[in-house]
Amino acid sequence: MIKVLVGFILLFSLNAQSASWQITFPRPLGVTSTIDEYPIQLLSLALDQTGVNYQLKPSGNFLTKGKALDRLQDNREINIIWGMTTSQREKDLLPIRIPIFKGLIGWRLLLIRQDMAERFTYIQQLDHLIKLSPLQGQDWPDTKILQSNGFDVITERTQSALMKMLGNAQGDFLPRSIIEVWDELAKIEAENQIQIQPSLGIHYPAAIYFFVNKKSVSLANLIERGLEKAIKNGKFEALFIDNFQTYIDKTQIENRTFYPLENTFLPEKTPLDREELWFDGKINTSTKPQ
Repeated sequence: MIKVLVGFILLFSLNAQSASWQITFPRPLGVTSTIDEYPIQLLSLALDQTGVNYQLKPSGNFLTKGKALDRLQDNREINIIWGMTTSQREKDLLPIRIPIFKGLIGWRLLLIRQDMAERFTYIQQLDHLIKLSPLQGQDWPDTKILQSNGFDVITERTQSALMKMLGNAQGDFLPRSIIEVWDELAKIEAENQIQIQPSLGIHYPAAIYFFVNKKSVSLANLIERGLEKAIKNGKFEALFIDNFQTYIDKTQIENRTFYPLENTFLPEKTPLDREELWFDGKINTSTKPQ
């Protein structure tokens, strides 16, 4: 009887190890960029660290952020997503509380029209910047952050609409993260006369997490375990540097004034006390995987 039981346990363990995890993420809209590809690379790295068999694939349909969140909450079509954390998202879904971009999404440069360049040279403090009107997406978490810091934010639904508004002087600047702004600027037609303001930026703590369905506790634990292992052995940092050092170098953070903003919408369990999880304004090129 004992031999049979031991054999059953061994068989169960072998089957568990050989089982393949089917992980489906939202198929992105349009042409992908580093900001789209990096989370998939990081997720694959984390799963590799656990030693499990897995299949990582995009959804059959193209999904907007809103639809993807709905699908995940209903446990249909996809079983993972990544996005900026909010208290409501953490109520609706199960967060893996490791900021996958190390907070870099909260380091923002300012897209402006060239005819506004001189005016921005007179900005010497945050109060001066608050007098101008930023543009942001209607449902972006950043919109509420800016509003809570005193900005009169002008909103639209899509990124392309915001760019057109900026070019048409329907707003004064469009804050975009270090990891977004360079690729986006490259796609803008020259006649739009839009540039990155060279000396200023804003910064607020912001975390993009992987999220799974509330019932997918095993999957969340698996991914978290893999991420923590990659953090410990340096592979997380190496992947981060490989993807984003070029953008950080272009930004020339040491030559810019970043005005700090408060983010009162961060959930209480955001791991702000874990310094290794956050970009601190520097890049550590000495970090190598063990």
